[in-house]
Amino acid sequence: MLGTVKSPANILVTGSSRGLGRGIALRLAAAGHSVAIHFASNRTAAEETSAACAAVAVSPAQKFPIVGGNVGDAADRERMMAETLAAFGRLDALVNNAGIAPRVRADITEATEDIFDEVLGVNLKGPYFLSQLAARHWLAKPGESVLPGGYKLIFVSSLSADTASINRGEYCISKAALGMATKLWAVRLAESGTQVLELRPGIMATDMTSGVKEKYDKLLAEGIVPQKRWGNPEDVGLAVESILGGAFPFSTGDVINIDGGFHLKRL
Repeated sequence: MLGTVKSPANILVTGSSRGLGRGIALRLAAAGHSVAIHFASNRTAAEETSAACAAVAVSPAQKFPIVGGNVGDAADRERMMAETLAAFGRLDALVNNAGIAPRVRADITEATEDIFDEVLGVNLKGPYFLSQLAARHWLAKPGESVLPGGYKLIFVSSLSADTASINRGEYCISKAALGMATKLWAVRLAESGTQVLELRPGIMATDMTSGVKEKYDKLLAEGIVPQKRWGNPEDVGLAVESILGGAFPFSTGDVINIDGGFHLKRL
């Protein structure tokens, strides 16, 4: 049985204006949490997500402030965290979900450094150092989280963490490195009572995959995923909701696959 939250927990979900992040935010809102809705450039989408969260909220005490910024930029990260704390007063969990695909997909023999730097800045450096800001806040305020088991830090990576795609090597590298970031922060924060987990989504129906839908429809029909369906934002939202509810009390630094069985080795 999941633990109960006495008052709304305060969660920052990066990249929550759309896609997987929006699915996470909506599930958390329906579960009674307050969520800071983060966007990089599309404020209108963030406003839509905030309104949608308010519509499914179960308590008038819940809040859904909007926070903008590029997670790959140090000044923006500092401001994002400051605005989140100003809106909430306390941060119970950080869900590092924001991520980008390369603007140009190119074979690794042709890939350029500028796109490599851009992808790793958002997908790896951003969550790594945003987690540092959250960790410093939590270490200064031990035991204040209202979540069962204490503060939570979640990294949303991808099946690309261990599945090679030679036309988007920078993306694969960024997600693989998030796996180590999860382990590092899990070890550092375990003694202080903060739980750290990695979620590894598979083939998900989002804006990022809309341009390759026909390709993946065919692969799914052929059984590349044992469950033979697309994943969706709610699948990831349900996993985050479970973690924040205390469903995995004796786990930290682990990977939770949300991929319909894609990761399974088969003959």
